[in-house]
Amino acid sequence: MTYEQLLYTVDGPLATITLNRPERMNALTKVLEAELRTAIEQAGRDVEVRAIVLTGAGRAFCAGMDMEELEVLPPEDIQAEQWMRPYDMNRRADYQTRYSYFPAASKPIISAINGAAAGLGLVMALYSDFRIASEKAVVATAFAKRGLIAEHGIAWMLPRIVGHTHATDLLLTSRKIDAQEALGMGLVNRVVPADELMATVQALAHSLSTEVSPRSVGVMKRQLWEAPYQSLGEAITLANAEMVESLRSEDFAEGVAHFVERRPAQFSGR
Repeated sequence: MTYEQLLYTVDGPLATITLNRPERMNALTKVLEAELRTAIEQAGRDVEVRAIVLTGAGRAFCAGMDMEELEVLPPEDIQAEQWMRPYDMNRRADYQTRYSYFPAASKPIISAINGAAAGLGLVMALYSDFRIASEKAVVATAFAKRGLIAEHGIAWMLPRIVGHTHATDLLLTSRKIDAQEALGMGLVNRVVPADELMATVQALAHSLSTEVSPRSVGVMKRQLWEAPYQSLGEAITLANAEMVESLRSEDFAEGVAHFVERRPAQFSGR
């Protein structure tokens, strides 16, 4: 498939999606948003792909919504059908919203934050499973400085990642923070030199693709996203059911075999 505003490449088990509007700091347009969803869904369908990397071209990860497009965006567009069509009807209603294709993807998504991540750019990073930042990265919620509110679930997501105190600070002040402060808050997993960012992310993606069961990763990702809505008892009941299925899986048999035989794993994802 050909994309206009992003680059999509596959290298073995790794799909890399690069937001490609560097002259606009990869700010989102309707076209780019639609292409991003399509690209993540494409990676999800590809049986050879086991991890997805999201990054930005040039000096920014994503500066949020393109202000020129936002200026003429009708208020009712926020509920437009193109954004609200469901992702996975087996998931709860909470995960049928605009960026739910991130948690709906069974494969891990790694955001390689190479520069500025603001507004919706930060929201997308929060929906990712891993966030690795360049030492040059800067993040900001930005919404209050545009007369907006905490969009697309960030008021739910951010406190669960950094805690209520830090979330209140970042949302209400809209101040910019550097990569090290983001690391201290727990907003990102790791900070690395700019010239090591993609190598670090690719190493993580390779580990996720070859050293652990993709079936296990997919199930555990779903467990993590479902857990905030469950009691401990409900989480244990689900885990027990999934455990029975995992014991029947090819990947469980391979997990035992490669350990006993002291050889690299060859997980099938089944």
